[in-house]
Amino acid sequence: MTTAVPQAGGAGYRAAFAVREFRPVFAAHLVSVIGLVVAELALTVLVYRLTGSPLMSALTFALGFLPYVLGGTLLAGLADRHPARRVLVACDLVCAACAAAMVLPGTPVAALLVLRCAMAFVAPLFQGTRNASLADILGSGPVFVLGRSLLRVVAQSAQLVGFGLGGLLLTVLAPRAALALTAAAFLGSAALLRFGTRNRPARAAGDRTSPLAGARAVLGDRRLRALTLMFWVPSFFLIAAEALMVPYAEHVGAGTVALGLLMCAMPVGAVAGELWAGSALGPAARSRIARPLAAVSLLPLLAYAGRPGVPVLLGVLLVAGLAHAYTLGLDQWYVAAVPEDLRGRAMTLLSSGLMTLQGAGMAVAGLAAEYLPVHGVVAGAGALGTLSVLVLLGELRRTGADDASAAAGAAPRERGPKDETGLTTI
Repeated sequence: MTTAVPQAGGAGYRAAFAVREFRPVFAAHLVSVIGLVVAELALTVLVYRLTGSPLMSALTFALGFLPYVLGGTLLAGLADRHPARRVLVACDLVCAACAAAMVLPGTPVAALLVLRCAMAFVAPLFQGTRNASLADILGSGPVFVLGRSLLRVVAQSAQLVGFGLGGLLLTVLAPRAALALTAAAFLGSAALLRFGTRNRPARAAGDRTSPLAGARAVLGDRRLRALTLMFWVPSFFLIAAEALMVPYAEHVGAGTVALGLLMCAMPVGAVAGELWAGSALGPAARSRIARPLAAVSLLPLLAYAGRPGVPVLLGVLLVAGLAHAYTLGLDQWYVAAVPEDLRGRAMTLLSSGLMTLQGAGMAVAGLAAEYLPVHGVVAGAGALGTLSVLVLLGELRRTGADDASAAAGAAPRERGPKDETGLTTI
């Protein structure tokens, strides 16, 4: 059952915070994200100190991405098969237990890496379940979009604040002590969700289809497939700029301070773009700007072809981040297109695919830069990405005459008839 929520109107993000149940969800997200960022830094430092190996240190950070596809595939069915609150609290407790085990003196490096994998393994299930439950708390209309936007803003901001906070903590605390704070953060998140949200029944408790059935149902639907790819594809190409930031900065003679500013520029732009679209625009306007903003979102990367210096590049990356505001309109189209009993699995697939393709994008960009100039790789990513986005926008136009109704908060569509396998026929 969906909670009655106020209309967004001109209230902007206040409409989301006006829903009492959203506040503990937001607080839990803030606490757990900061805890996770601190854990990534502390664990990377701890593994390096134990092994003295840069490769092992880098692998520790990469393990935050690699298990996403496996966890998102195998665990996605749990998002709709069990009550959302139970799933969310269980995931937080698993992460708290893993962080606590990392704190134990004498934990070998192999065990630390396995524990990090376990945390990443349950992450897509947690994210998908939480995003799906937002529609129960905030409704599936404009306020849902604002809630999703706030959670993204927190995640982007945590990358800026969390690593700085983690660095400060590690000047006064040992890495294992910092990991103890991460365990406490996940316990706090679990408590907020357990006692601050309602216990709603599962959306599809009787569904016993295979773990891949949800992915097949989502990707087998022409419109849902196009919408899902619209989240995945731009990120795959955009990540090239971040993945190759260090070698590009070295080529243009940028120092460490300039490198830090360049790394912050795109997240700052993304936060600013989302906050502007969420607070200054209404649902219809957010829907109207989604297509044109998405179409040009990767064009700033073409500026790399001219090998810009630091001042110009800061502006380029900031603009690329600002264009991220198109995701608010995309969120509304997506939740309107996903059948309610498939929502948890669809959101889990969305999260796991996004993280997996970002990791793949980093690898592909790095591989290409082994053979091609860095500036050419990033500019090429901008060109190829723009062409890909235009193709997807064309597909969305052919399958989505209902964008206006989605922006107005139309209810998710019903699923079609099911065949003998239990899957929706398209």
